[in-house]
Amino acid sequence: MNTQILSGIRVLELGQLIAGPFAAKTLADFGAEVIKVETPGEGDPLRKWRMLHNGTSVWWQAQSRNKQSVCIDLRSEEGQQLVRRLAESADVLIENFRPGTMEKWGMGWEALHAANPRLIMLRVSGYGQDGPKRDEPGFAAIGEAMAGLRYITGEPGRVPVRAGVSLGDTIAGLHGALGVMLALYQRDARGGTGQMIDVALYESVFNLTESLLPEYSAFGAVRKPAGGALPGIAPSNAYRCADGEYVLVSGNGDSIFKRLMHLIGRIDLGDDPDLARNDGRARRADELDAAIGAWTGSLPIDAVLQQLKQAQVPSGRIYSAKDIAEDEHYRARGVIEKICSADGLEVEVPGIMPKLSDTPGAIHSRAPVLGEHTGKVLAEAGLAADEIALLRARGVIA
Repeated sequence: MNTQILSGIRVLELGQLIAGPFAAKTLADFGAEVIKVETPGEGDPLRKWRMLHNGTSVWWQAQSRNKQSVCIDLRSEEGQQLVRRLAESADVLIENFRPGTMEKWGMGWEALHAANPRLIMLRVSGYGQDGPKRDEPGFAAIGEAMAGLRYITGEPGRVPVRAGVSLGDTIAGLHGALGVMLALYQRDARGGTGQMIDVALYESVFNLTESLLPEYSAFGAVRKPAGGALPGIAPSNAYRCADGEYVLVSGNGDSIFKRLMHLIGRIDLGDDPDLARNDGRARRADELDAAIGAWTGSLPIDAVLQQLKQAQVPSGRIYSAKDIAEDEHYRARGVIEKICSADGLEVEVPGIMPKLSDTPGAIHSRAPVLGEHTGKVLAEAGLAADEIALLRARGVIA
């Protein structure tokens, strides 16, 4: 296999749970050497989140693949000295503690940059490294709410709902990984030095909210929850079929809309000049939804999907985990891969994305056991065996 694009880049991961570690996982998938620092005896709390096998989360297997685990007590002065030593030879340091924590440990940006001018520091937090909310604890759900996403998600008049995954964390992680790649390019291709990247959870989600703010700014319009519909873009919704299943139909392209209306026997709507463009259809979205729903409600979902496919109207099922695992397209694209955990459990996980033609990513190692690489990494950093043994005896490392 060709050399991975980030081969030779060393990343020191100090974060835990999702946002920072997701950024590190993304870099590791493309060849970066990721050294994850965990607390002795405890480790990353993600090891105990959701469903466990032999005491370890199966989520951990996906999130921490391609990483090495080093146990260092960051609350001790000796532990902080060790991490500073590791940072001196690192290309990237990732942390997602509350702002001020790294400074308290003597590892703020100014100190680390002075010791290693080439170091790139990714800092992920709830609200960013400055501003009036800087010191408040921030979790993904709170960031999603502050960014406006929670307000518009759900059924009209019902309690606002969250997505079933931690979108704020993973979106922040992706922004962080993008920031690292930009900083590496500036440093290595343009003769620059290391720099600090400030990623806030709420800002990462806010960046994806499309016309939410422009519409308020221009018209004073506050977007409301719309269930399965896409306000202002029609027709696009989830429709109930005769067997109780729901089908997603996106008939909002001009020519697609005409084909859809002809398919469902509503040529009158398809040929109506007022509905030829999206702005006209958006004004009559309820009417269009009713017409489409009447048609889908007369047929089982398989028949609905077959006819929509023949008419070349974008449509699909609402997939469960079971549907994903059994879908032939996922398999054909290699989007699902298998990892064998340290205790022998075979787990299917999302594969490598995006797909690069010449320097593709790869899963080359399983998620580590807590502290599995402590001795190896510290020896590579120049510590003698007796030094490592003494640190272990004092509980600084494990």
